[in-house]
Amino acid sequence: MIAGATWGWWIGFHAVVAVFLIVDSLYADRLRKSPRAVWLVPTLVVVAALAMALWIGLSRGRTSGLEFLAGYTVELSLSIDNLFVFMVLMEGFSLSTARQGTALRWGVAGAMVMRAVFVAAGVALLTHFSWVAWIFGTFLVFAAWRLMRGSSPEAAIPAWIRNLQPARGSLWPVIIAIEFTDVVFATDSVPAVLSITHNPFLAYTSNIVAILGLRSLYFAVTGLLRRLRFLHLALASLLGFVGLKMLVSHWFEISIVASLVVIGAILAIFALASACWPARNNH
Repeated sequence: MIAGATWGWWIGFHAVVAVFLIVDSLYADRLRKSPRAVWLVPTLVVVAALAMALWIGLSRGRTSGLEFLAGYTVELSLSIDNLFVFMVLMEGFSLSTARQGTALRWGVAGAMVMRAVFVAAGVALLTHFSWVAWIFGTFLVFAAWRLMRGSSPEAAIPAWIRNLQPARGSLWPVIIAIEFTDVVFATDSVPAVLSITHNPFLAYTSNIVAILGLRSLYFAVTGLLRRLRFLHLALASLLGFVGLKMLVSHWFEISIVASLVVIGAILAIFALASACWPARNNH
């Protein structure tokens, strides 16, 4: 066993990820030209995530499977916020669709590296210093409050991103900006998943699977993002819940089933609210 799983699990997982990235890279340009086909890769990733949760549950126990599923759900939800920031960056730098794909490929790679580093550091800290859970929990609650203050999803984007001076058509500045945002988002995402599981393998793999189809998902939902009027409130509620879960963990343990119910309810309520009361101005 190493970091919560056998070598076989680690090698098998990364082999599947490598194959997926290669296939996605080869066929992404063709798929995003079709309004229907563009959803193929994100759908396959969701199916793969559910299959992995089932596999983990059958081989390592129900709790482990549910922890992976909850971690994946939280990280996928937070990834929608990443997409909104990426959209603002792409618009500001006036990149062509093809160059957006290249920039996002670098962004996804950077996000994977950041998640690996932050998960390893976070688990080590929680293992040796239990009081770090209070710091992580407080940070998540603060992040939730920061998002809640925004009047819209776009208003919640950090000012330094909105104030970037774009060099039109240039690729490297936007790649650098995306890599910096990967670091920023990792500081929210990793404590969030560690509030659900302290198992390094489950925390890491749920993060990686959540961001695996991020590039394809970007092209699928770009036109829909501005319609998600209450996106920032949904993410704030998620971060607030997982932050409070971490803060009270020393006295009261919220079960993984209860966590999944709360997470699902938050997403359903705000998705329904966005559908019933769409933004008046989508631009």
